[in-house]
Amino acid sequence: MDNVLFAFSLTLLAGLATGIGSAITLFKKTLNPKFLAASLGFSAGVMIYVSFIEIFPKALESLQNVFGEKQGYLYTTIAFFIGIGIIALIDKLVPSAENPHEMNKTAYLTKPEFQTKRLMRMGVFSAVAIAIHNLPEGLATFMAALHDPTLGISIAVAIAIHNIPEGIAVSVPIYFATKNRKKAFVLSFLSGLTEPIGALIGYFILSHFLDDALLGYVFAGVAGIMVYISLDELLPTAEEYGEHHIAIWGLIIGMVIMATSLIFFQ
Repeated sequence: MDNVLFAFSLTLLAGLATGIGSAITLFKKTLNPKFLAASLGFSAGVMIYVSFIEIFPKALESLQNVFGEKQGYLYTTIAFFIGIGIIALIDKLVPSAENPHEMNKTAYLTKPEFQTKRLMRMGVFSAVAIAIHNLPEGLATFMAALHDPTLGISIAVAIAIHNIPEGIAVSVPIYFATKNRKKAFVLSFLSGLTEPIGALIGYFILSHFLDDALLGYVFAGVAGIMVYISLDELLPTAEEYGEHHIAIWGLIIGMVIMATSLIFFQ
């Protein structure tokens, strides 16, 4: 039970990082684009490294224990790409104009001359889109933390960092549309709460059927989801906010820190 509470708490904190993005935007006059680019690159580095070095091998081990070496590798690979397909489908179903992952930095730093209705619509749709995207992320954080607390902390930190600009995507247009800081903050804050909902889905639905096979499928799918988020969302956004090499060095530093933590805490 303690492990469950720990895993859920990590997931909740990662989801609430959208509120940090909202607070930064609403209460600071300027953002440092280079710092944001480095942070997003760092998050991508952590997520990519941990996906291929920790999560995918764990999935492979579980499935090979059940199905044998060859079939286990095949099923792990298929589950990995199914994870990519699921998050790609979610992206596809959200209209690009309202999808926060398709916005460029001018959308985050938009000016009040834009029409009020358009801004409000952008903010609300962004909140809905982020809420949908956060479900599988919450599941990923929870399942990882439940079976390996150190791995769960690493994933939670990476997801929390990348949730910050999502909070910006929701709060800025709503604030400029309504001039209401509280409303902008609350909607941004609420959009992150689907992260722990993903954790609850994992606990109340998947955990009852959890065996080596299902654990392997879930972990392989989670690895695919995290790689897709890193390549489709984090790195492109980092490139838009800062110089190419800032994003790449952020990514490399994220990998180095993740590798170092795994060496010392294994």
